[in-house]
Amino acid sequence: METRWLDDDEQRTWRAYLWTTRLLGDALDRQLQHDAGMPYTYYMILATLSEVPDRRMSMTDLAAQVYSSLSRLSHAVARLEERGWVRRSPHPDNRRVTMAELTGDGFAALAQAAPAHVEEVRRRLFDPLTGEQVAQLHGILRALWKGLDPEPGGAYPGVFGPEA
Repeated sequence: METRWLDDDEQRTWRAYLWTTRLLGDALDRQLQHDAGMPYTYYMILATLSEVPDRRMSMTDLAAQVYSSLSRLSHAVARLEERGWVRRSPHPDNRRVTMAELTGDGFAALAQAAPAHVEEVRRRLFDPLTGEQVAQLHGILRALWKGLDPEPGGAYPGVFGPEA
């Protein structure tokens, strides 16, 4: 099969996408480190646990939700346990399954970090765009997502709404 090289416009767009997403991720991580003393990964784990019933889920499901390997997630959760923000315990019906639960202190840390984090997301991502551009970006991301989601409609419910 012959390689379909990127044309000049595609190459510029590809590089712009790479650098923009890298810079955005770095800016959000720096903000959370500075304001809340936690990396973006920890924030995502806390936020994910805060949004599920009883603020607890299996480590396997949590890894899927935060798009992490189980070993990388286990390392992060161990650090969160040291801070008293998350606790692990066996599943009540299946002792082979480990559950992660957001503690009251973890929820408080998330609640304290969230306002500045949301402001940074707004400042870096949404404020530079018009409402029409936000809608276009959402449509573009939806189109890309459909070809990338390893579990269509599965692991990330609600990311693009019910019609995704």
